[in-house]
Amino acid sequence: MRLFVTGGSGFIGSAVVPELLGAGHEVVGLARSDVSAAALANAGAEVLRGDLEDLDSLRRGAKASDGVVHLGYVHDFSDMTIGAAVDLRAVEAIGDTLAGSDKPFVITTGTLLLALGSVEIAPGGFGTEEDVSRAAMPRVASENTAIALAERGVRSSAIRLSPSVHGVGDHGFVPILIGIAREKGVSVFVGDGANRWPGVHRLDAARLFRLAVENAPAGSRWHGVGDEGVPFRDIAEVIGRHLHVPVRSVPSEEADEHFGFLGGLVSVDNPTSNALTRERLGWEPIEPGLLADLDEGHYFD
Repeated sequence: MRLFVTGGSGFIGSAVVPELLGAGHEVVGLARSDVSAAALANAGAEVLRGDLEDLDSLRRGAKASDGVVHLGYVHDFSDMTIGAAVDLRAVEAIGDTLAGSDKPFVITTGTLLLALGSVEIAPGGFGTEEDVSRAAMPRVASENTAIALAERGVRSSAIRLSPSVHGVGDHGFVPILIGIAREKGVSVFVGDGANRWPGVHRLDAARLFRLAVENAPAGSRWHGVGDEGVPFRDIAEVIGRHLHVPVRSVPSEEADEHFGFLGGLVSVDNPTSNALTRERLGWEPIEPGLLADLDEGHYFD
């Protein structure tokens, strides 16, 4: 297939593009900058200049493709509604272009939609691919809009990624936690630290995106989850061990002061199942889990 990919030069996209090319697909990558364009070209992809707010470029890329993998996102942590609004407009523009084509359209959301999105999960249970959030929060509208495209003749699907997509080059939540621990001289968890974060290695995630664009049925949700739930205390302890700093608990009312914008997330319990993704798409995570990846040491260089 000739596949249009947004975000193809990012941390996850730079693994997805080689995965798609290695499987025999052609890739056209959206590039906002000269640096992104060079990275895509060096990987073997064609380049389409534009960005997520240039809806005409998105429409051109989608129209000339056999399918779309949408990885790009505006990560403005100062106001999460900005990125969500840009993302929703991008999903709508691509979806309108693909309507009636039966072409695949894979978008990216997160498992945190289940933890923060008023989805009722039984105590001790795990969020599943069949759970649907209707909450008014960032990215929920994008996910549900994409899934609804199945009724308009698009083979749409959504991959919910773990809050930690890890591996060499990660610049997400875990490096931020490491930076905070290094700066403050202590690695912290909230309360008893039993709340769980799922994780997935970027190379495992890349294989999942390929499987979804090749085989996912219309209107399906999938979980990019290798570790289904790593206790946050375990993450803090590995960070403390590698930085040679103490590990301690803080009460929830001190989380914002210590972690800044991450204060509302560090105590979230987000256990997430990957059972249906493995069963129905034949996906098997094979790369190191989050704690093993941290123990390899590259996060602390």
